[in-house]
Amino acid sequence: MADHNQFQLLRERRFLPFFLTQALGAFNDNVFKNALVILVAFLTAQLTVKDVNFYTNLAAGLFILPFLLFSATSGQLSDKYDKARLAQFVKLLEIGIMGIAFVGFHAHSIPLLLAMLFMMGVHSTLFGPLKYGLLPQVLDQRELTGGNGLIEMATFVAILLGTIAGTSLIRVDGWGAWLVGGATIGIAIIGLFCALAMPRAPAPDPNLKLNWNPFSETWRNVAYIRTDRSIFLSCLGVSWFWFYGSIYFTQLPNYTKVVLGGGPGVYTLILTVFSVGIGLGSVLCEKLSGHKVEIGLVPFGSIGMTVFGMDLYFAHPGSVGELNLSITQMLAMPHVWRILIDLVLMAIFSGFFIVPLFALIQSRSDPARVSRVIAANNILNALFMVIAAIVSALLLNKANLSIPGLLLATALMNAAVAIYIYTLVPEFLLRFIDWVLIHTLYRIRTQGLENIPEHGPALLVCNHVSFMDPLLVMGCVRRPVRFVMYYKIFDIPFLKWVFKAAKAIPIAGAKEDAALMQRAFAEVDKELADGNIVCIFPEGGITRDGSMQPFRPGVERILAARPVPVVPLAVRGLWGSIFSRRDSTLGRLRLPRRFWSRIELVAGAVVPAHGASAAVLEEKVRALRGDAA
Repeated sequence: MADHNQFQLLRERRFLPFFLTQALGAFNDNVFKNALVILVAFLTAQLTVKDVNFYTNLAAGLFILPFLLFSATSGQLSDKYDKARLAQFVKLLEIGIMGIAFVGFHAHSIPLLLAMLFMMGVHSTLFGPLKYGLLPQVLDQRELTGGNGLIEMATFVAILLGTIAGTSLIRVDGWGAWLVGGATIGIAIIGLFCALAMPRAPAPDPNLKLNWNPFSETWRNVAYIRTDRSIFLSCLGVSWFWFYGSIYFTQLPNYTKVVLGGGPGVYTLILTVFSVGIGLGSVLCEKLSGHKVEIGLVPFGSIGMTVFGMDLYFAHPGSVGELNLSITQMLAMPHVWRILIDLVLMAIFSGFFIVPLFALIQSRSDPARVSRVIAANNILNALFMVIAAIVSALLLNKANLSIPGLLLATALMNAAVAIYIYTLVPEFLLRFIDWVLIHTLYRIRTQGLENIPEHGPALLVCNHVSFMDPLLVMGCVRRPVRFVMYYKIFDIPFLKWVFKAAKAIPIAGAKEDAALMQRAFAEVDKELADGNIVCIFPEGGITRDGSMQPFRPGVERILAARPVPVVPLAVRGLWGSIFSRRDSTLGRLRLPRRFWSRIELVAGAVVPAHGASAAVLEEKVRALRGDAA
């Protein structure tokens, strides 16, 4: 799996038909929406400017409204029924909607087209929980980040291509309605064939009793995600992404037209840069995360979103007015290249932000409720997008901010929200620090980590080679790990805050502080009782000569009180690093001699509690470690 490439999923039936189905649906959404906007804004002569503004805002509201009304019901349907069959039903619905929309485009019937836009919102509402609920069902944990990255890439590329196609086809004189109507129906039919190729995806909760009351079910779903702090705050993070992104997407046309003085071609260029950037960031997540759900990328993403969002303002804070410049004329201006770089980097970092959050929500949710969790997330997304529209209107009209000023304010709000979330859930920030540190210093290879249970309590036992061992384990194991550590290290100034945030458990020897030792064993038992993972280093200290020391009997005491599965771990390659005791032993100054050296973390098969004596575990860790210290 270490050599696995996410693009290999595009050759497998469990993923490819679904990937094409959702990409074609997103493409069709945007062909239809943008064709309707052009029809209203430019091709319906009897409409006044006031009418155009009214219909444009009404269209945006009608598309979002189904997410608020029907997401809760959609989540239940996706958990109760086969998702492949449900996808086929949704595609049949899309064909019907586009057939009626074909009539609306020919008749220039704005009310009929708005009604079909609402129905396309229903279509998207039904498909959303199905889409993200299916991924953890057909992909394993080490494919989840890559699969989400491909989906996000396809979604934003589809938005881009659909926008270009919709605005171009409807403008073809005399044939616009035929072309848009024929294209949308044809795409929907192709989407149906792709859905028919999807293998069966059995219902995770077929006995679920449907609650048809959208309000009570919405409240129930939101209340459920609030029971898990990391899932709830991840949902809020995803919703914040849509708040942030919707402001930028909404302002890009006027930013291009008024601030930069560009024409339609420049807008297409900027939209392309933005969409491709998010797609690129999304697919890079798998490489950067090491084929696992790596929430350390989330702070990394938020930093980039803030930095390059702010620089976008300083690159060009003023407005030049409507000059209708071409792409060639625009690219001749030096500041435009800085703007394009800011946009693409901000978009790439947005991909780093959103993909791990989706993967975390999917991986930590109850498999029988994933679609309902996604439905609750979609409701929050819709609310945040509505709030984004209100905030934008207030800042532009009441606070008299310019468009660059609004984008700067959004970037600053992003920094404030990120800091707030990371203080609530230090795990995000700790994983980020850990990810940066270990990926700067080392090239890490892992083996056997799938032996660590995905749910429920477990005890990890590992050899102790260096001060980096806990960070290495924390950075490689997907689930949060509680470490038992020597109290004098725990009490180091400044680092104590980090250790407390990571919920490390300080311990002392019986002769040093018997009461602290008793509290440590009690805390270990509590963490295991709560279903968490605890890691101990049974040697009792870092090796001074590179060899393993005998395991102490504390592990037996833990298992006697709480019999849980035990996973032996072995660290390889850290002896001799600046963080080991090798140089101290030889009386030399500790200096790094190698950067980005190869190290390994290897996990063995699960050992049942009844057979996990200190001697047995020591033997297994020695075997995993081999000759590599």
